[in-house]
Amino acid sequence: MTKFSDLNLNPKVLKAITEAGYETPTPIQAGAIPSALDGRDVLGIAQTGTGKTASFTLPMLSLLARGRARARMPRSLVLCPTRELAAQVAENFDTYSKHLKLTKALLIGGVSFKEQETIIDKGVDVLIATPGRLLDHFERGKLILSDVKVMVVDEADRMLDMGFIPDIERIFGLTPFTRQTLFFSATMAPEIERITNTFLSNPERVEVARQATASETIEQGVVMFKASRRDREGSEKRKVLRALIDGEGDKCTNAIIFCNRKTDVDICAKSLKKYGYDAAPIHGDLDQSQRTRTLESFRNGELRILVASDVAARGLDVPSVSHVFNFDVPGHAEDYVHRIGRTGRAGREGKAITICSPRDEKQYDAVEALIQKEIPRLENPVKIEPRKPRKAKEDAAPKVEAKPEAVESVEAPAKDDKRKRDDNRGRDREDNNRSGRDDNNRRGRGRGRNDRRDDGNKVVGMGDHMPSFIAMSFDERREQGTQ
Repeated sequence: MTKFSDLNLNPKVLKAITEAGYETPTPIQAGAIPSALDGRDVLGIAQTGTGKTASFTLPMLSLLARGRARARMPRSLVLCPTRELAAQVAENFDTYSKHLKLTKALLIGGVSFKEQETIIDKGVDVLIATPGRLLDHFERGKLILSDVKVMVVDEADRMLDMGFIPDIERIFGLTPFTRQTLFFSATMAPEIERITNTFLSNPERVEVARQATASETIEQGVVMFKASRRDREGSEKRKVLRALIDGEGDKCTNAIIFCNRKTDVDICAKSLKKYGYDAAPIHGDLDQSQRTRTLESFRNGELRILVASDVAARGLDVPSVSHVFNFDVPGHAEDYVHRIGRTGRAGREGKAITICSPRDEKQYDAVEALIQKEIPRLENPVKIEPRKPRKAKEDAAPKVEAKPEAVESVEAPAKDDKRKRDDNRGRDREDNNRSGRDDNNRRGRGRGRNDRRDDGNKVVGMGDHMPSFIAMSFDERREQGTQ
């Protein structure tokens, strides 16, 4: 079995490795380190949690052991997609370079430009940065990349997802053509393969696992969830999540819960706190100092549950994470592998449970197609009752059937009364018409012809002026017709 002592590393680097408690390299480390020490370009493909960071950190330190950096001209460059991953790489350099007199700088967002510029001006051997902040320093004229001898692109597939590929291509153009390039990724998308063919020269391809595979030490499961009503989906889904956490009991020592949206991260964390769970959120909109404190609390065991967006799916090296819960099915199938890769690291056992709603079934089918494995279905720990039909209102007015008495009440009045009423209505109608004509004549004396014509065109409704024959019964009409 290969040991680190067999890889021709710098003695001071080997000493730091031994003090860190490592003796045997992982397959990706054993395959990539010798080629990197020989000065060849390396294309490393391995699933998350297999030790890719040390695969480029150890040979870089051995190659940079001799020499000295000049002001604003770093000797090596490591590009990372997220601040957390960049900070983790920096910690690895600190661990393995403690016996070497090498300097480093970490260029990430959320930190003052002035502090970073002060470090760069002194000269650094290792520059670890996110693409956006690196280009910001370059455009300010504070950074010169013409002396970069080794360039590393870590988590290249995540770079593609986050839209950093144009920035990566630009940075490649700013570095010397004679540089050594180390390219690491968990998956190999066509766009990434195009970049490797363009910027890597006859690379040594090291592939230690099938692309996008999950570790065999991770127990996977999925709960097919359907809400009783659409407006209750969020609350019922969070109820299922709490039941899953409770169902694991003492086995769930700590956990990471992944949500697709930042707003859901905040809502989920707030809900868990409300029900007495020790939880905290982490996503890209939070202040960098808050993100750092939250991660440190989680690493130190002070925080039990970390609710995160995909910003934490890469680069979180917490070896003892017992559980991963996918509150949402990720939009990209590859992200599923990286999410559950936060547990079951370094040969440990882990468990990953996903909650899948009907709208996410298509994405989940893509996940199973990617990992080429059917994930076991778990029983929903919460019984969701279907929506009950709406009951008719008890105070609704019942239908009333017509009664015979009602029909009798609307019969025609007696003949004498009817004739008297008709005569009175006729006289009233004549009086009203006469008074209306008098009023119109009086009002029209001082106005023009158009005004008088408008008054005459007014339509008068029947109202009380109903003709008398309409109120007559059939018998009365027949009698008048015979007279």
